[in-house]
Amino acid sequence: MSLKAKITWGFVAMLVLLVGLGGYAFDTVHQLDRNSRAILQDNFYSVQLGQRMLQALDELATPAATPAALNRYSTALTREAGNITEPGEQQLVDSMVQTLGRYEDAPVTRAATVAELRRHTHHMVALNMAALTRKNEQANRTATAATRFLVTLLTLGALLALALVLSVPEAAVGGLRKLTASIDHAAAGNFSASIPQESTDEFGSVTRAFNGLLMHLNEYRTANLAELLTERNRVASIVQTLKEGLLLLDESRQVIVANPVACALLGLSEAEVVARPAEELAQANPVFGQLLAYVQQPAAQRGSTPLALTVGEGAEAVFYQVGLHEAVSFNAATDRMEFIGSILALHNVSAFKKLDQTKSDFLATISHELKTPLSSSNFNLKLLLDQRIGPLNAEQADIVSSLRQENQRLLLLVSELLTVARLEAGATIALDMRPTALAALVAAATEPLQLQLRPKHLVLDVQLPPNLPPVRADLEKSAWVLLNLLANAVRYSPEGGRIIVSAAAEPDGQAVRVQVQDDGPGIAPEHQQRIFERFAQGPGAGPEAAAGTGLGLSISREFITNQGGTLGVESTPGAGSTFYFTLPVA
Repeated sequence: MSLKAKITWGFVAMLVLLVGLGGYAFDTVHQLDRNSRAILQDNFYSVQLGQRMLQALDELATPAATPAALNRYSTALTREAGNITEPGEQQLVDSMVQTLGRYEDAPVTRAATVAELRRHTHHMVALNMAALTRKNEQANRTATAATRFLVTLLTLGALLALALVLSVPEAAVGGLRKLTASIDHAAAGNFSASIPQESTDEFGSVTRAFNGLLMHLNEYRTANLAELLTERNRVASIVQTLKEGLLLLDESRQVIVANPVACALLGLSEAEVVARPAEELAQANPVFGQLLAYVQQPAAQRGSTPLALTVGEGAEAVFYQVGLHEAVSFNAATDRMEFIGSILALHNVSAFKKLDQTKSDFLATISHELKTPLSSSNFNLKLLLDQRIGPLNAEQADIVSSLRQENQRLLLLVSELLTVARLEAGATIALDMRPTALAALVAAATEPLQLQLRPKHLVLDVQLPPNLPPVRADLEKSAWVLLNLLANAVRYSPEGGRIIVSAAAEPDGQAVRVQVQDDGPGIAPEHQQRIFERFAQGPGAGPEAAAGTGLGLSISREFITNQGGTLGVESTPGAGSTFYFTLPVA
């Protein structure tokens, strides 16, 4: 039987019991009321009439008897004759009527007649009183039986209600409780906690359907786990066979993956690295401390420059380039992307470092080898242009002058290459730091630039506030940086353009910012940091870019950084560029 049918039949039984109990109680009460009315109407009324008749007889027995007393007796007797209810009562009333007739016909024997009427009246009252008592006892017996029957019905109803109270909620909730427990187990990943099927009702149907769902979920999870294990083993094999170091940190900064190359780099076993908090591992391992410090830097501070990591010293040093990737994943529950961990890839760049060192050594050697003959050639060309050596015709003078310009350009290139070689070798830049007026620094950079402005009809606008504080700088190298920025502005400015040189104190008052603004083509954001790398030039700048070496901005940044300042650019494609550098206030 279904649960719905059980509950329905239970309430139907309760309803039938309540209706039957109510009907029986109503019928019993109605019967008792009817019997009470009958008793009052039949016997109790006759007793009342007898009492009136006796009172009238008492008056008739006195010497002062009046006809009114006889009339009252006669009237009560007449009413009693109309209320005959008990056996023998009719004969008794007939005798009383006959005796009353003798009272009127024989005045001499009236005393005896009154006595006889009194006996008959008492008999009539006693007869009705006996009937009244008998009927009252019968009503009491009926009420007692009805009470017992009602108590029995109430007991049965209470037991039935109690059975329904104990069984119906449990039947309705017990299955739900089992279903909830099984769902909790399934939510915890235990799909084997099925519900035992104990009935064929609705909960039995739900149980069959839910157990089938658990079976399918278990099969699906098993299949997914098999696929995940296959993929995990495949990825683990790839990670373990990588020739580059790989470290994975979860969102709580705990190491979850470390391949053999990374473990060898840290000098620890895999068991000593995996599942350890990064902070704890960083305290015990200085190499990992450098990696964690790089991970904890803000993204804006890290920029696009990978971390250069050196392990060991001297000829045995190994150089690594550390790439960092912040892994994110979409969380469907929160409908947003969430950080899930960091991936550190350690690329061994020792071979490239050696090649770079070879290149640097070659640049330094070739620069030294070229500088002497170029300086000698430049001196000889200068002598050829001296009128004291001998006159040259106009064509010869132009050729010699052109040769000297190209020779000076080569000397400048060699000088820049030597500077780069010294910087790459870690040589300290010799600086003559002293208080310097901004006006003197700007003048030292703008005076040699005047001849370069004329061919393109450029306007140089110098805007210096009169109250600028002096800066602590190397005048020669700072002027070289400003001249390099101005030369780049001239190179990329359009015909008839405007170049603005300005300076202003920083808001904190600790430094002064010098900037060069041009009307050139601008620089895209993705190229604004690359142009400060060595041998890099701005893309799409036209044929003018070929005149540069790509070393000026790199050397300029080294000069400014060593003086405690910064060098940067602000640019929008199509709206010109603003190169700036800062120097500390003296």
